[in-house]
Amino acid sequence: MTEQKRKALNGIPMLLLFIALIIADIALLIFAGRNKITPLLITCIAALPVLLILLAGFFMVNPNESKVLQLFGRYVGTVDDSGLRWANPFFGKKAVSLRVRNFESGKLKVNDSAGNPIEIATVVVWKVVDTAEAIFEVDDYESFVHIQTEAALRNLATAYPYESHNDEKLTLRSDPQEIANLLQKEVQDRLNKAGVKVIEARISHLAYAQEIAASMLKRQQAQAIVAARTQIVAGAVGMVEIALQELSKKQIIELDDERKAAMVSNLMVVLCSEENAQPVVNSGSLY
Repeated sequence: MTEQKRKALNGIPMLLLFIALIIADIALLIFAGRNKITPLLITCIAALPVLLILLAGFFMVNPNESKVLQLFGRYVGTVDDSGLRWANPFFGKKAVSLRVRNFESGKLKVNDSAGNPIEIATVVVWKVVDTAEAIFEVDDYESFVHIQTEAALRNLATAYPYESHNDEKLTLRSDPQEIANLLQKEVQDRLNKAGVKVIEARISHLAYAQEIAASMLKRQQAQAIVAARTQIVAGAVGMVEIALQELSKKQIIELDDERKAAMVSNLMVVLCSEENAQPVVNSGSLY
């Protein structure tokens, strides 16, 4: 079932025509009654309800809206020309909005690929692009969008880890754009038969579940401390190396291996310590 465009007559000229016909019919009815012209009288009386029934063919199409037309259960087309329109009065007319809409899922609790419980939610921007599929292929296309979006989000969340623990290439936390693209594709694949186009899909909430949030926070803090310490040590080693090279290059002082070891130890303590260095004046000899 695919959408078929159908043209409906402009409602303004048709409205003026029917008003003229009704006025003419009433005038002829009065004329036939006064002059006792029975055939004309019967014709005018029969024409009046027919004209009133034809008035039921008028309908309004708002901007960014379509009307799906059905004749005794059979789909006959979709009218998307805005304004007052007229079609067969026996057509059933169902409005379908073509406006862009937002849907924000609730916070879902799922396990990521590493088995950690997480909370995740998404925002999906979508619109109807095929009214026939939206009306006839699914029972309720809005509910279908909501349910399939949550199903796609659950499937995506279980396929990737929350954050990298074993050098994973793609994670929910570190690669938001790539995850958004994958989520949009997954949601779109599920909604193709509903005549819906997914314009954008993004994760709006992502966090560890409450029962493990404190433990994971400690883990993140430990990883941050280790990373910071690694960078400090790497910088300190470089500074010590430069200091020894400059002392040797400028021949300021000749250091044997034992003095170099003592100097390196002192510099590493000063550079890597969290507390301010406490200088000690050595008035004697190292030996």
